[in-house]
Amino acid sequence: MSRRPYNDLALLGRLFKEARPYWWHFVLIFFLGLLTTPLALLVPLPLKIAVDYVLGNVRLPNFLTDLLPAFLVQSKEGLLALAVALLVIVVVLQNLEGYANWILQLYTGEKLVLNFRARLLRHVQRLSLLYHDTRGVADSLYRIQFDASAMQYLAIQGVLPSITSALNLVVMIWITARIDWQLAIIAVLVLPILLGTTQVYRGPARKVWAQVKDRESIAMSVPQEVLGAIRVVKAFGREAREEDRFRQHANQSLWTHLRAVFLETGFGIIVALTIGGGMAAALFVGVRHVQSGALSLGSLIVVMTYIGQLYKPLETVSKTIGTLQSSLASAERVFALFDELPDVPEKKAAQRLRHASGEVVFRNVDFGYDSERLVLREVSFEVAPGRRVGISGPTGAGKTTLVSLLPRFFDPKLGQILLDRVDLREYRLADLRRQFAIVLQEPVLFSASIAENIAYGRPYASEAEVIEAAKAANAHDFILKLPDGYQTAVGERGMRLSGGERQRISIARAFLRNAPVLILDEPTSAVDTASESAIIDAMERLVENRTTFMIAHRMSTLRNCDVRLRVEFGGLVKSVANGRDSVWNTNLAELPCG
Repeated sequence: MSRRPYNDLALLGRLFKEARPYWWHFVLIFFLGLLTTPLALLVPLPLKIAVDYVLGNVRLPNFLTDLLPAFLVQSKEGLLALAVALLVIVVVLQNLEGYANWILQLYTGEKLVLNFRARLLRHVQRLSLLYHDTRGVADSLYRIQFDASAMQYLAIQGVLPSITSALNLVVMIWITARIDWQLAIIAVLVLPILLGTTQVYRGPARKVWAQVKDRESIAMSVPQEVLGAIRVVKAFGREAREEDRFRQHANQSLWTHLRAVFLETGFGIIVALTIGGGMAAALFVGVRHVQSGALSLGSLIVVMTYIGQLYKPLETVSKTIGTLQSSLASAERVFALFDELPDVPEKKAAQRLRHASGEVVFRNVDFGYDSERLVLREVSFEVAPGRRVGISGPTGAGKTTLVSLLPRFFDPKLGQILLDRVDLREYRLADLRRQFAIVLQEPVLFSASIAENIAYGRPYASEAEVIEAAKAANAHDFILKLPDGYQTAVGERGMRLSGGERQRISIARAFLRNAPVLILDEPTSAVDTASESAIIDAMERLVENRTTFMIAHRMSTLRNCDVRLRVEFGGLVKSVANGRDSVWNTNLAELPCG
């Protein structure tokens, strides 16, 4: 996948669009964040009261004298009690604000990421098989599971705190300037240094974090491949080799990650030195002002506290700039995946299709997985509704590719494929695919019950319909012998069942689908003789009154087909109809059926 460049504003703009359904949650989080400023302003006041008005002899301001009860302002004990009570109240309010903000952030962030991941999964499922075959599954999984979570950080820990920190910064500077304008100027002088350093750091950080994500995605693909082919790994004794392969990719990811951390550490040191220098300069000037009588000791404590709080959001933002760039790199990867266009697009005004008759026509169809090599060349034929078409040919000739064009897993490069005399590209994709039931050589089952697997194509089918489909597929008897019958969990990829049992459940699923067009891709090649007999018997019932395309290497499997096609070198070289061989040409031909 080629990564197109995104700037920060473009990424944040798309992020806000994704977060729009939760706008009122963000408003609440924002206002809770604003409460930190007045609470922070109250933090040093108890200390000032204790230092200046209890321990010192500074006169209490008139507005406090008018505001507070007389018994408090007329004795130092009363003022001390006031300072202690104010300190407790401020601490409690700060904790309540913190917990409320935390809970709201957690809920909003999790909901945002959940919906975003679901949309991303839906989009990935719409991408073509060619995309998944090229990119692999691990890369998409990494983007859905890990990169998508960056949305939560950017929206809640990144953008909103930056806005509230900026407002708090302005308020703190204004309050500090009201007390001592020279100290405020000294505190502000660090800002251009921090902004310049951040600007220099941002570009290299984004680049190296993007490399970290790529390396981690590659490393993640190794255990996925190994566990998916664990029988082959064990059979050939390649466990050590796969461990070494994983270590190699993981080490590359580790060293790239360390580069990012070293870069972030260097930036953090520069930030700490800049902030420390600002604090030291403010302290030096403040002490001089206290010595000259221009500032009280309590006021110096308040100012230094405010300057510390002024620098705190700057220091926090600076320290998390690496995480921010990591999250922006993840957001870039996620939106790059979103920007991948399906190779099989659906027209805006696509036709509806309820139930096809099953007439199929190929007109001069060319197809290739890339532009350099065609897999199919000038394929043309016509099949009447309800006929059985047997497809044979050497491995790699293009048999599976040929039938994969029917449900639009791919689109032809040239030519047309018609269903009921309408180009497949004119139909709604979901309607088109409902016209097909597919039984593969390696049956695909999900980690669910047998009943759920049979009803996968019709999830709202009744229990009676599921049982009827199982009986038609010769699966009912062995299902009843299982511990939980139809509610028996089949395990991951159905591995708790034998190959023949899995195939019969797959056929039952096709029965329940009740589609007018059936695709059988070598359904008996991976089962034993006894299972093959039961499966063939079930398939004879399944193909009845359905347009059927059956791929097989053994001619005996195709003996009851009305038409046989032989595929070689990407083209149809021979057809057999009614037992007679006929040379195949590349022009459209109507096959004699039955």
